Amino acid sequence: MVDSTGYSGKPINIVVGIDLDGKITGAKLVEHHEPIVLVGIPQAKIEHYIDGFVGRRVLDPSEENRMPVDIVSGATVTMMVIADSMTQSAVKIARSRGLSAGAVNVASQPAHRAIDQTRSAVETWQDLLGDGSVRRLAITNKELDDLFQRTGNAAAIARPQQGDPNASFVDVYVALASVPTVGRSLLGDAEYDRLRQDLKPGQQAILVAGDGPYSFRGSGYVRGGIFDRIELIQNEGSIRFRDRNYRRLGAVAAEGAPDFPEIGVFVTPDGLNLDPGAPWRFQLLVQRATGALDKAFVTTGLDYSTPDKFLTAPVSPAAAATPVSAATQPVAAADNEPPLWQRMWQARKVDIAIMLVAIGVLTGIFFFQDFLVKWPRAYERIRLSYLAFTLLWLGWYEHAQLSVVNILTFFNSLRGDFRWDYFLRDPLIFILWSAVAAALLFWGRGAYCGWLCPFGALQEWTNRIARWAHIPQVRVPFWLNQRLWPFKYIIFLALFGLSFGSLGLAEEAAEVEPFKTAIILHFTREWWFVLFAVGCLAPGLFIERFYCRYLCPLGGALAIPARMRMFDWLKRYKECGSPCQRCANDCPVQAIHPEGTINPNECIQCLNCQVLYHDDQRCPVVIQKRIKREKFLALQSPSMVPEPKRKPRVLVTVNGREQSVERKLAASQAASTEGDDQ
Repeated sequence: MVDSTGYSGKPINIVVGIDLDGKITGAKLVEHHEPIVLVGIPQAKIEHYIDGFVGRRVLDPSEENRMPVDIVSGATVTMMVIADSMTQSAVKIARSRGLSAGAVNVASQPAHRAIDQTRSAVETWQDLLGDGSVRRLAITNKELDDLFQRTGNAAAIARPQQGDPNASFVDVYVALASVPTVGRSLLGDAEYDRLRQDLKPGQQAILVAGDGPYSFRGSGYVRGGIFDRIELIQNEGSIRFRDRNYRRLGAVAAEGAPDFPEIGVFVTPDGLNLDPGAPWRFQLLVQRATGALDKAFVTTGLDYSTPDKFLTAPVSPAAAATPVSAATQPVAAADNEPPLWQRMWQARKVDIAIMLVAIGVLTGIFFFQDFLVKWPRAYERIRLSYLAFTLLWLGWYEHAQLSVVNILTFFNSLRGDFRWDYFLRDPLIFILWSAVAAALLFWGRGAYCGWLCPFGALQEWTNRIARWAHIPQVRVPFWLNQRLWPFKYIIFLALFGLSFGSLGLAEEAAEVEPFKTAIILHFTREWWFVLFAVGCLAPGLFIERFYCRYLCPLGGALAIPARMRMFDWLKRYKECGSPCQRCANDCPVQAIHPEGTINPNECIQCLNCQVLYHDDQRCPVVIQKRIKREKFLALQSPSMVPEPKRKPRVLVTVNGREQSVERKLAASQAASTEGDDQ
């Protein structure tokens, strides 16, 4: 019924059933071509996610209400497409059949009661607790274990909460802050007046304050803008909150109130009405890790009713509304909803900002490389810090690891129905590919492979650790190095050709990349995938970036268009390669030929050769210039000659072997120019 095209560029087909009240009664995944699900994430997790929609009313206009909270880690784009297609198709059917949002005869409903806005006296914390204006949910470690015991989840039961059984696990207080007396007492006059000005008609404000090791806020609002642990339930509807519905509070103003590490005021989303005169429930989702990526969930909560003294007298209900009018407003809200890719960009504003800053920093490093490489120690710290950021945040936290699958999908979409919104659904991946495309024109593939690839950063860090542990390093002979380079191009071309016949088969064959195992799934897979990933990393302990140099199909794919780069930013001396081989011997990926030229297909832009280019203690050419400068100063005034930092050690290659000739080259060069000096 709707466009459910996933990241693969092909539809995700799901059968969904709804009843006459617009409630989802069942769903089944029929067919998909998502690469992360085909090879990497068990399909049972996707089916469990889909089952989370059963029982939800699609005519509720809340976006949050349509999405289960336990989004599968590593497959966010796929999960968002599933959520969007299921709800949008169900709404479309509901509109075409004139279904109501579970409307009942208003005459059978209880009389309506509103908040009495004339009462605004200030009360103490104990008074608010005593009359039920503030409700408390307190759970100890033992009570939490009992909750998981009732679920029957063996994995969760086997991991009881650590510590004192009677210690507090979570202690939450909830109050309806839009009640004048409650809000003014808890927020203070100034904060309450600001809140009242921001509230639209029909909106309510709920104060939530918490203590204990378990946070009611969670981390979902940081990464995706969704408070995935709390929910308000009233009758058949539920309300979830996003970061735009939340404001942080420093302290509770009521006299006698304790200090809380977490205090927040949540405003109900515009269009979702919470009836303050009717009972509602504050529900808390508690999670427990049962594995590296697996979690078990249990819900608990408290019931809340506004004290009668803060409500007006009962009012008879209005005449019953027709089912058609009940369904009209939610459908209109769904029609005006922005596309999925726009919602994902809006939800990840912080991540996008961090990604743009990181790319800006890398651009600055490249543009000012001549300045930075003159301080080798400072530059090395900058590089290692950037690689740590790439591995930890970009890779293991955000899962923004590019893959050859992205390239195969892009070219296959060009053959069919190409649409940019397919690729805009993952903001970080789209920004990263855009930056890589621009960088290919300036610096070749090295900008990504040497700096922005999480798996490349993992290889470099493991090799650094191996060096610190004094593990011997192996230098591959240049003739063998040349013959191993082509393997990554052969692998890429084989995958590229296979994708034209069967994209699904090519995606499975792309498991030759260990990125999914090592970066996205944190080595939590079947043992053979883990063994392969470790096998790709192990040679890198002896040969730096072994996988990058010889096996990576993504590196081969990026190297092909990198030949079109318009600038050559790496400086060289005419003596490089003849006779000096210092840069070639020190290049971590052996991208410098014996004749001194740099192979742009293999260079990772680590700038090691540029550090040597300015080093007057290691580069023979710069050493010669320094000696001539010192001789000139000595002729002018002996006191002006600076003390040498350390004894120069010049490396040259004689008959294919590297030898140390201390001062010999510099002395011979100085002798040859003695006549000119005089």
